[in-house]
Amino acid sequence: MEEFFDVYNPDGSWRGRFLRSECHGNPELIHKSVHVVVLDSTGTKILLQKRSHSKDIQPGKWDTAVGGHVAAGESVADAAIRELAEELGIAGKPEFFFTSTIRNDIESENVTVFKLISDGPFVFAPEEIDEVRFFDLELFRDERERLRSDFTPNLQKELGDVINILNNVDQK
Repeated sequence: MEEFFDVYNPDGSWRGRFLRSECHGNPELIHKSVHVVVLDSTGTKILLQKRSHSKDIQPGKWDTAVGGHVAAGESVADAAIRELAEELGIAGKPEFFFTSTIRNDIESENVTVFKLISDGPFVFAPEEIDEVRFFDLELFRDERERLRSDFTPNLQKELGDVINILNNVDQK
């Protein structure tokens, strides 16, 4: 079953709900999403999720550890907290940090990026995620081209922006 996204006008006002298939790649149907980039406590490893092979969108590909769409009336911080609980089993209000908002034209979305420092444990729903794994950030940068076919188009688009954001944000 295809999901609906809340879509916004350029001024940020709510426009309505549209099917996922109508939104992706349509610059007039902008939706908001949040991604939480999870780093280990040393700040040298980045966590990625491998999408479930039964998931309808980009199955079996590696993606940002946590990501999801912002519902109408929901703040981006609340959406990040909800997604952390749903995707990694992190309950409560973890201490995460806003880094930036980036544009992803592939999916016609404005992505608010947060950073979380956590070594886990992580609990994920097998219908959504097959695996979560830390990758050494330096190796990840160096071997990006070799690994690229294993990444979602979304992660490929955001990879450079996310690494730049992480490089420019003080570690906490």
